[in-house]
Amino acid sequence: MTAKSAAAAARATVYGYPRQGQNRELKKAIEGYWKGGVTADALRATAAEIRRGNWRQLAEAGVHEVPTGDFSYYDHVLDTTVMVGAIPERHRAAVDADALDGYFAMARGTQEVAPLEMTKWFDTNYHYLVPELGPDTVFTADSAKQVAELKEALTLGPTARPVLVGPVTYLLLAKPAPGAPADFEPLTLLDRLLPVYAEVLADLRAAGAEWVQLDEPALVQDRTPADLNAAERAYRDLGALTDRPQLLVASYFDRLGDALPVLAKAPVEGLALDFTEAAAANLDALAAVGGLPGKRLIAGVVNGRNVWINDLQKSLSTLGTLLGLAGRVDVAASCSLLHVPLDTAAERDVDPQVLRWLAFARQKTAEIVTLAKGLARGTGTITAELSANRADLASRAGSPLTRDPAVRARAEAVTDADTRRSQPYAERSAAQRAHLDLPLLPTTTIGSFPQTGELRTARADLRAGRIDTAGYEERIKAEIQEVISFQEKTGIDVLVHGEPERNDMVQYFAEQLTGYLATQHGWVQSYGTRYVRPPILAGDVFRPEPITVRWTSYAQSLSDRPVKGMLTGPVTMLAWSFVRDDQPLGATARQVALALRDEVHDLEAAGTSVIQVDEPALRETLPLRAADRAGYLAWATEAFRLTTSGVRPDTQIHTHMCYAEFGDIVQAIDDLDADVISLEAARSHMQVARELAAHGYPREAGPGVYDIHSPRVPSTDEAAELLRTGLEAIPAERLWVNPDCGLKTRAWPETRASLEHLVAAARTVRDELSRS
Repeated sequence: MTAKSAAAAARATVYGYPRQGQNRELKKAIEGYWKGGVTADALRATAAEIRRGNWRQLAEAGVHEVPTGDFSYYDHVLDTTVMVGAIPERHRAAVDADALDGYFAMARGTQEVAPLEMTKWFDTNYHYLVPELGPDTVFTADSAKQVAELKEALTLGPTARPVLVGPVTYLLLAKPAPGAPADFEPLTLLDRLLPVYAEVLADLRAAGAEWVQLDEPALVQDRTPADLNAAERAYRDLGALTDRPQLLVASYFDRLGDALPVLAKAPVEGLALDFTEAAAANLDALAAVGGLPGKRLIAGVVNGRNVWINDLQKSLSTLGTLLGLAGRVDVAASCSLLHVPLDTAAERDVDPQVLRWLAFARQKTAEIVTLAKGLARGTGTITAELSANRADLASRAGSPLTRDPAVRARAEAVTDADTRRSQPYAERSAAQRAHLDLPLLPTTTIGSFPQTGELRTARADLRAGRIDTAGYEERIKAEIQEVISFQEKTGIDVLVHGEPERNDMVQYFAEQLTGYLATQHGWVQSYGTRYVRPPILAGDVFRPEPITVRWTSYAQSLSDRPVKGMLTGPVTMLAWSFVRDDQPLGATARQVALALRDEVHDLEAAGTSVIQVDEPALRETLPLRAADRAGYLAWATEAFRLTTSGVRPDTQIHTHMCYAEFGDIVQAIDDLDADVISLEAARSHMQVARELAAHGYPREAGPGVYDIHSPRVPSTDEAAELLRTGLEAIPAERLWVNPDCGLKTRAWPETRASLEHLVAAARTVRDELSRS
């Protein structure tokens, strides 16, 4: 196909779409089902209506090929586990008894059975359920979900393309199952898995699929020769099948690197590449392999992970270059639109000028359609769109909302001394022990306590004017009193105020810092039914006034025990926001760090002796390629130290991280120079404690003994056994006892019981240590 005919064939498509519905109907239906107020049939009906609504919106917008199979009740990797029959043995009876309840048991656990481990989907804030595989795993095909959703879409009329997690990525995301050898490599199961994919592909073809998309984002990471050989074998074998649809192998989040020539030579009909942040690298690599003659290329030129409008002219230039490199070029976002909110039209409180700069899923879809039209029919057919786009880009670039000279001058004046504590850890530790006088194995929590319906109602009533500020603050005071009283009665050593005034750990701070914008309906799935509204970083950042001092001080007035000041760290403030793309991330991080440094100073001045600066996103934001990591970790760890290094030696600085692979960043954790770190460890059976020990981590640590992402209540014996495992790696004088994460999403009954068991476990193990 010539470049001219490739342009004429250009079409618009997407890889995936937000799942929640316009008003988070899916979340409400699922949580209603869990509580027994919504039937399984009603839940399925709600899900089907959301899917149909998504397909209609896409088709009406001009998308030529809609995705199916991207919808999920909880997680698309868990859906893949079901599709290939890799059900953990401990969940098999539940799945056999009721597929839907068994599915949710794998995701959330039950009182009797632990859930699958959860971790971050590459460098996003989306969490997936980690497959558990072993030498004895037997795969069996179950294509029911994928076939049913394809048929649903085809009934409505549009061309539909099923989207599956690819076999190589699925195995690379997996971990050895309990009981499997620790050095077991799930990728060795590839030859056992491929026939299952072949069966699913045949079922989809029989159901009417012309194309099937196999997502292989793991191939944009640094891969070993064995990994690349596995990819070559996988797509050689799948490509050789006679009973299959046409295959599109999709990558996103970064450059393909060494995997690109492997996939380019594979007997598949198409590739999808990210041409946003990885544009230059993927373009060069594609040209180096001679392009994709006779094959389909889907060019991800619209950023699927951020909310700023596309530079249409720049994208058209990229697309024009690609026309000579493939038999057919189609247009898409760089990845699934799962990672952005649904529609800017729902936002009533954002400045109309700023709203012109933003594109959520529906607006990105329109951009994709416009680009496909311009590519296929010529730019003369999109003159009005190009003119409006240029005006909106110029409006943002020239806006005074984006620049504050005072903030920039302060950031430029930062010195290395500003990022270092005044004394080494050994001296600080001695001063803190004398000042705080804590017992061996001190107990604490991560920060938040349950966000009850009453609290959410109070916030809604305040926004709606049904109660005044004084009435709202009385409700907050009452909640803090209850939280402090409970912790004291339970015997927790270092208390928290429970954060009843906070809607979200990032949004709460963003709403009180300049440079940030908040949305009312910009919901994005984090995991399961947990949705967040990431704030939007549009301009330079500073803190006009103290944010947390009042409520922390009030809580401290209720107890003689230390109450932690609770802040969200600068990297997490970026990672869980939609960041500005008009300056380096490190520059933005320094601005946020200086704003938080002022808050740390004011907390300490108010008498707060323990200050926790959470950085759960430090690992999440780690670049996917090793070559890019040193630069990131340099500014990320500097930003944390800039936030925390201005305090006295006897002020104890904590940090917290959860649900990530920490082994990759142990040195960076060390470089933070925090006095205490708490980390997720319950689902991973204290793996992080062993990783810290192997590194020689010299400070105090609290690997979690209570998995807060499950409704199950750990027993005292279970928590004590995890503590004993932790003690095998971390000496007792440096070991803390705490949950994995904050308790915001849990209910009070399970929280009370779990924390009582946690404290009892700490006492049990203390007694054992005193007798040994």
